[in-house]
Amino acid sequence: MKAIVYYSYGSPDVLHLKEIEKPVPKDDEVLIKVRAASVNPLEWHFMRGKPYFMRLMGIGLLKPKNNILGVDMAGQVESVGRNVKQLQPGDEVFGGSNSGGGYADYACVSEDRLALKPANITFEEAAAIPIAGLTALQGLRDKGKIQPGQKVLINGAGGGVGTFAVQIAKSFGVEVTGVCSTGKLEMVSSLGTDRVIDYTQEDFTENGHRYDLILDNVGNRSIFDLKRALNQKGICVIIGFSPAIMFQTLFLGPLISMTGSKKIGLMSAKITGKDLVVLKELFEAGKVKSIIDRRYKLSEVPEAIRYLEEGHAKGKVVIILEHESKT
Repeated sequence: MKAIVYYSYGSPDVLHLKEIEKPVPKDDEVLIKVRAASVNPLEWHFMRGKPYFMRLMGIGLLKPKNNILGVDMAGQVESVGRNVKQLQPGDEVFGGSNSGGGYADYACVSEDRLALKPANITFEEAAAIPIAGLTALQGLRDKGKIQPGQKVLINGAGGGVGTFAVQIAKSFGVEVTGVCSTGKLEMVSSLGTDRVIDYTQEDFTENGHRYDLILDNVGNRSIFDLKRALNQKGICVIIGFSPAIMFQTLFLGPLISMTGSKKIGLMSAKITGKDLVVLKELFEAGKVKSIIDRRYKLSEVPEAIRYLEEGHAKGKVVIILEHESKT
């Protein structure tokens, strides 16, 4: 099969299209014929091996342990391991693996990290969902404790996580303010936001507005700025972050949370079949849709990652597998 592989850390130049052996599913795994995958910040962090602490967390100290990127994917079940109970060959599924594998003709994924694809969307739209959609859902629902009637702010509302977060938040019956760049204002407004802030013209931490929940997908503000924008008993969930913001939040966030009524913390998504089903139902109900900025072929993965690294993508960047260009 064809796959994009890499054997050392670095720029997109370390990625190469090669013919490799087709994987064989383990007992609890499903072999997927990949129809589409997507690009997340995770991919370029894995590719570059940065921030360096990620290497200590298991991606490989001097070189990558897993040689195929691609956390998100959607496709058809080709075969299943002997312990797989819920899925069968021919099923159309979406989901993924934190260890990657999606940038290939075929990939093996644990059954508990997959769900049946929403019936009303394409493979491309489904491949855009997993990490970004789960991050938005789990950040708002689990970490943010979202409740109907709240005032919620999504910082970075025009990116992959942000576009899902705006729509998922609205499904909970809250008032949503989206923060984005000038070029994304119209798109973010179209997602149902009650207010949109152009961060080049207005600072949401200084304008006097306060929020019950802030989902920060950018991570470029100090936790003291974010605290100022919270209501009493407000919660800020930081998803996108630099190493400096991460360490600041890890060490000072608990102190803020313990000494006052406001809470600030980090979160990262977990791919679970149960929550993929929640997203599936939101899509089938027409409450959420995938916003896809650009589509690339498998051979163009380096260019796709370069584009996402520039930080201007409106929504998601999707990879279409050349052997299955039809949806």
